Amino acid sequence: MNDPETFFGGAPEAHASAPGRVNLLGEHTDYNDGYMLPVATPQRTEVALAHSHDDQHHLYSGTLDGNVTFAAKGGSAPQGFGSYIEGCIRLVEATGVTVPPLRVFVTTTLPVGSGLSSSAALEVAMLRALRNLLGFTLDNVTLARIAQRAEIEYARVNCGIMDQMASSLCDERNMLFIDARTLEHHLVPMPPGTELIVVDSGVPRTLAASKYNERRAECEEASRKLGVRALRDVTDPAAVDTLPEPLRRRARHVVLEDLRVLEAAQGVSAERFGELMNASHDSLRDDYEVSIPELDQLVAALRAAPGVLGARLTGAGFGGACVALCRAGGQEKFAARQAAETALSTYNKAGRQGRILIPVPTQGKENNEPV
Repeated sequence: MNDPETFFGGAPEAHASAPGRVNLLGEHTDYNDGYMLPVATPQRTEVALAHSHDDQHHLYSGTLDGNVTFAAKGGSAPQGFGSYIEGCIRLVEATGVTVPPLRVFVTTTLPVGSGLSSSAALEVAMLRALRNLLGFTLDNVTLARIAQRAEIEYARVNCGIMDQMASSLCDERNMLFIDARTLEHHLVPMPPGTELIVVDSGVPRTLAASKYNERRAECEEASRKLGVRALRDVTDPAAVDTLPEPLRRRARHVVLEDLRVLEAAQGVSAERFGELMNASHDSLRDDYEVSIPELDQLVAALRAAPGVLGARLTGAGFGGACVALCRAGGQEKFAARQAAETALSTYNKAGRQGRILIPVPTQGKENNEPV
């Protein structure tokens, strides 16, 4: 079943959407109270809602062709896409809003497991749809906070706030500077004369089953040993040299990554931004150890492609996607795609299954249009 009208027995009563995100700088800094620079993807997740005719929540993913049903009162969804939706419902109920039994239809153009934060897009779209259906007040920052809690408490991924803030507040034309501690945020223009290319490595990753939570625990231990609230409070990279391994390398990545974001957010040339992206990937590979050989190979191929200024993995790592900053040169309207195809011709000769995610053939919606 992939027809919403069949699922609902007519038209849905409310719907909403939210984009994924590509993080350009500031990887693994959000749960260290640090800084980030994500941008929204043209791909989005769509959620449609209607009242259920029984006392059950009925969920359907058109993308996965999967059904989940659980009791509206006291029931719980199995781990999977249903756990994210259940988290959104239960946390809205915790604010005092009565959520009736629902039918929920989900579709997405975001590739699941590619590091573009399909989970945050699902959470934000679900919360927006609930807001539209039930008419309660929920500002976009609070919405992002609830979405983050849904992922932590129900999907069991101890994530930071970046993905949900990006999905709730980003657009496709500007980066969003985020301070994870204060949630201060403002838009920052992309470096002039550039485009982004995002390429899926073909290696899926699952945050909950990866070493993501282990890295977070290592950072918390490093903070305790340094006597700071979070690694964001360390501004001198040399201060981490007293830590034992691997805590020294984990902390060094976070401290230097924060400095890269702060520099980029002040406005730098396209060439300098590319250098910062390159340094970020090298740090994620060597100090944070979240890259894999396939990502390293793809990044190297992207960097060698004509017009590419810098490239790095994007997302938590352990698989997923890479992002590159490319010159949007002259009359070459599809310069970014051409550069990605050059990189992929090298990468896929080794038997890989990389594919271009951005740019996409058709223009996506802007995140700030009514939803």
